[in-house]
Amino acid sequence: MTDTHLIKPILDYNYPTVASGKGIYLYDTDGKTYIDGCSGAVTASIGHGVPEIVEAMKAQAEKVSFAYRAQFTSEPAEELARRLSEWSEGRWNWSFFVNSGSEATETAMKIAIQHWQEKGRDRKNRFISRWMSYHGITMGALSMSGNILRRKRFIPLLEDYPSVSAPYCYRCPLKEAHPGCGMKCAQELETSILRIGPEHIAGFIAEPIIGASGGAVTPPEGYYQEIKRICDKYDILFIADEVMTGLGRTGKKFGSEHWEVTPDIVALGKGMSAGYTPMAATLVSDKVMEPILKGSKSIMAGHTYSANPQSAAVCLAVLDYMEKHDLVRAAEVNGEYLLGKLQEMAKRLDIVGDVRGKGMLLGLEFVPDVRTKGIFPLSLGVTARVIKRAFDKGLLLYPASGGIDGAAGDAIIVSPPLIITREQIDSLVSILENSIFEVQEELRTEGHLNKAAV
Repeated sequence: MTDTHLIKPILDYNYPTVASGKGIYLYDTDGKTYIDGCSGAVTASIGHGVPEIVEAMKAQAEKVSFAYRAQFTSEPAEELARRLSEWSEGRWNWSFFVNSGSEATETAMKIAIQHWQEKGRDRKNRFISRWMSYHGITMGALSMSGNILRRKRFIPLLEDYPSVSAPYCYRCPLKEAHPGCGMKCAQELETSILRIGPEHIAGFIAEPIIGASGGAVTPPEGYYQEIKRICDKYDILFIADEVMTGLGRTGKKFGSEHWEVTPDIVALGKGMSAGYTPMAATLVSDKVMEPILKGSKSIMAGHTYSANPQSAAVCLAVLDYMEKHDLVRAAEVNGEYLLGKLQEMAKRLDIVGDVRGKGMLLGLEFVPDVRTKGIFPLSLGVTARVIKRAFDKGLLLYPASGGIDGAAGDAIIVSPPLIITREQIDSLVSILENSIFEVQEELRTEGHLNKAAV
């Protein structure tokens, strides 16, 4: 272990030191170049080192960087809330600004509970979520998360909110096949509601496209339409966790637009600031805010840095940059190109079982046999091997889970900045293919391929 006082993800790993970034590239202090094939943590959506963002930071810092939200509002925060309402075409006219995606989903949970309290329905204070999901690492957000490995250490402190199967068509938890399944994964929500009692349930939360807990698992057409119908039927708020999918990443302004549904509350993060500042938001519809506006007139949530003008100004500059360069459209068009290249690549490899996702949020799942869709034992560390091999070759990838039980299965997320060109996509895919091929042959030598599920 090197001489350090910093707690890093793996304490005894010798991480390289990042020196600078430009566009889709990062550079370490040894002079090595990396393609940021995952936008860090699906965050750096407009790329690194954008001069317009640096100028916006400087301009706001010369005015005021911090003002406490209980004492002042600010022009950047007011304008950012207005712009987000505009981006949503008035579907969510209210913004509560926080510092991270975990805080955004937890704030969504609190606002949902308060909505029902202000309507005199205090018993509606529970939530339903899906297995194979991730909504954040704070205790409330983790309670809503169906990520087995991330929950494991903290089970005594968590609520048992996950109770519905994921819409995981590649490896259906219900042993069905779409489209003849009758959307049973969606129908599970109604079953869960009836078991608990709708009078107790404040909301249902889901990622439009499942990120770290599934590797860009994408529901079929009609899934979210059915989910919204069930929520409306039982008077339950639908919360969309768009921390990863929001603001252009999937080729739409919001990931839920792919299914033409309007959630009641939306959590944003990551791409809202594109990694230039810690900033996230909970967007709330007029319907949800109405009883609060007529009642207490105050949301019981907030943090010291909520809605601070420095971060708000940065987010405004990010939105300006995205609009100027039409990056939502770029994510759609070049995302289709990237998806096609990954699908072609998969045909040449033996361990890529599925390629999925939308826009610039794509995933690959690794299997020992594409016919049986088996899973590798977790002990083999297949995902970690692929990521390490790609890292050594100068390509950054994001780890994800595969497999139904959440305790085994391997996947990665490929999610480069939305500014990536087709020539750069070709370079990314070439490095990725070589990396996966080398791990594949290593696994073959070890005797781990062409075997049924463990």
